[in-house]
Amino acid sequence: MDNQKPSVCVLDASTYVGFWILKGLLSRGYTVHAAIQKNAAGETEIVKKIREMKKVEERLLVFTVDVLDYHSIIVALKGCCALFCCLDDSDGYGYDDDTTVDLEVRGAINVVEACAQTHGMQKIVFNSSLTAAVWRENICSEEEVDERSWSDQAYCRKLKLWYALAKTLTEQAAWALAMDRMLNMVSINAGIVVGPSVAQHNPCSTMSYLKEAAQMYENGVLAFVDVNFLAEVHIRAFENESTCGRYFCFNKIVNTEEEAVKLVRSLSPLISLPPKYECQGNEVQSERLRNKKLNKLVEGTAYE
Repeated sequence: MDNQKPSVCVLDASTYVGFWILKGLLSRGYTVHAAIQKNAAGETEIVKKIREMKKVEERLLVFTVDVLDYHSIIVALKGCCALFCCLDDSDGYGYDDDTTVDLEVRGAINVVEACAQTHGMQKIVFNSSLTAAVWRENICSEEEVDERSWSDQAYCRKLKLWYALAKTLTEQAAWALAMDRMLNMVSINAGIVVGPSVAQHNPCSTMSYLKEAAQMYENGVLAFVDVNFLAEVHIRAFENESTCGRYFCFNKIVNTEEEAVKLVRSLSPLISLPPKYECQGNEVQSERLRNKKLNKLVEGTAYE
């Protein structure tokens, strides 16, 4: 393989997952266009880290974009052969209504259309969520939930699951436009993301994901993924020419009280246990999620 690796873009590189993908790409020798969304809440710690990295990393180029400004995306994508799309709450205030959902959907449409207009664009790796697949009434009647599954929009609205609704509609809009424009796209549907300083750098998305977590747990569809593994999967999905469609990405399904406690502790101080909490039982919930496609993608690696 040629030692000179191509240029790729990560948008939004200032998200928690985007930042880890950025680091993984740089470590593999790629030239990376870090597209950072304007944030009404001010410059985050991750953005400051990226700007510090730029001072010493010549293969890192930083762009400021607004996903509602199509032309700013075009500028960031110029010369890139792939886009790692990590859209998230851009204002840092969380998902709380249809307006937030609509902004993310419109952003995704702009991003995919910009890819269609970028010469040499080979693949979009679209970061999505398991919440785009697991929210339906009577899901307990299903033995398996895999990449063919989608969350029900009406059900999400009924429970005011704005994060799940945003991820469902955003991914569906991206798929519809990518197919219309004949773009090569894969999506990575991640479980709740855990990793270093996740509570500090990813609080809004984490808490939004965990809305009605007890119900996900009881339904056998609550799962977590380590951010380093998640970034690796995104990169492998780009590098492997045979990848297609959606990939459920998680390390473990949370199906026991002990595992639930471990998850809570990994997300401290965003959520916490009552003082002197002790596990009460050994009940095991059914596991409905399946990730056979992911297993094939990471087969033979250290993550297998």
